[in-house]
Amino acid sequence: MPDLGEILKGALSLKLGDRAALAEKLLASLDELDEEEADRLWAEEAQKRLKAYREGRAASVTAQELAQKAERLFR
Repeated sequence: MPDLGEILKGALSLKLGDRAALAEKLLASLDELDEEEADRLWAEEAQKRLKAYREGRAASVTAQELAQKAERLFR
């Protein structure tokens, strides 16, 4: 079985429409997770982000900054 790097390289070489279709199918497959698995994955992600923040590899933003960015994105 090919490793993730090989799969990603192949996926990125696809035409735009094919990449979009692949992305849509991959995202839809995440909806198939049961609630327990989704909670476990979100907890793992939260731990990774907290570790990155504590190690200085990620920055924080204020709620106001986040709200302003969201407003810009959704205009």
